[in-house]
Amino acid sequence: MHVSDDGVDQIRREMERNALRIQNGIKLAMGTQFARVGPTPKETVWSRGKVELWRYATDGVTLGPPVLLVPSVVSRSYVFDLHRGNSFVERLLEAGFAVYLVDWGVAGPDESGNVLETYIDDLLPDVTAAVCDDAGSDEITLLGYCFSGMLTLLYVAGHPDAPVRSLVTLAPPVDFEPTSGMTRLFAPGRLEPEDLLDEDGNVPGDVVREAFAMRKPTADLVTYAALWDNLWQDDYVEGHQAMAQFIREQVPLPGALLRQIVDKLIRGNELASGETELGGRPVRLADVECPLLVVMAERDELVPVESSEALRGFVGPNMEELLLPAGHVGLITGRKAATVTIPHILGWITDHSHTP
Repeated sequence: MHVSDDGVDQIRREMERNALRIQNGIKLAMGTQFARVGPTPKETVWSRGKVELWRYATDGVTLGPPVLLVPSVVSRSYVFDLHRGNSFVERLLEAGFAVYLVDWGVAGPDESGNVLETYIDDLLPDVTAAVCDDAGSDEITLLGYCFSGMLTLLYVAGHPDAPVRSLVTLAPPVDFEPTSGMTRLFAPGRLEPEDLLDEDGNVPGDVVREAFAMRKPTADLVTYAALWDNLWQDDYVEGHQAMAQFIREQVPLPGALLRQIVDKLIRGNELASGETELGGRPVRLADVECPLLVVMAERDELVPVESSEALRGFVGPNMEELLLPAGHVGLITGRKAATVTIPHILGWITDHSHTP
């Protein structure tokens, strides 16, 4: 049987790739770190307890106001700075912004009593003030991701004097009815928040991770199949390893906050009406008056598009929507994020910025 030159070249390429797969597979099995997460240099410029405000090092600021990134309270903040070449922080710095990030820390016994008001009425006002002081600016661009997208919405809505020039929310949950998995899990008569708490009064990070995994039970099989197919590429392995670490390292959720989430947002679904009560006062989503970008992911299993679209009924013409071809995490990480989603988000932020 005669094999064409093209066929020989294809066999040779596959043999070379298999050799690289074996080599990288052995490195992974031995625990070799292909890429360091959170690599961008930074320093802490403000802190309270476990909460820290980081300022990322920059060669020069050419656009303002400064950007404050707010990660979810149950996720490691390095999702914004996953690894070199796959970093939203990196892209913002390259565009000429001063970049800050609030890291919530890992909840322990002292944080078990944290509630929505802790973040919205206490921490976020102090954090935004610290950014303004450090940057010498009267205002900021605020960007919240997932649950913190909702927190930033309620912060701006409930604090008309907040120094926020523009607000970006990535996959913010608003109407909790479309989040059917979570809604069914905590349906009356089924699971109670207290069933999930550990001795610290928090939901352990492992439980948080498993709850997220329930939304797509076969994800691990698909991920490992894709890893084998791409194991010969160092850059792919770097991204896989960094993302696997992020998914593995979910942090505890304060128990009091979970009780609020279940009572007010899941069972009560209060935000679907555009209003909730915080600190004894009504907070209305319609009171968000600054320019607002709501970014949604077409393939988001955690926060379906319909959950965020509910904002249309409350926020006025200052709101813009951006629906992107990605999953929940793919909005800010991965190859498609680098070429599709991040450029769109960065373009909007730039359009709503100014030259200092």
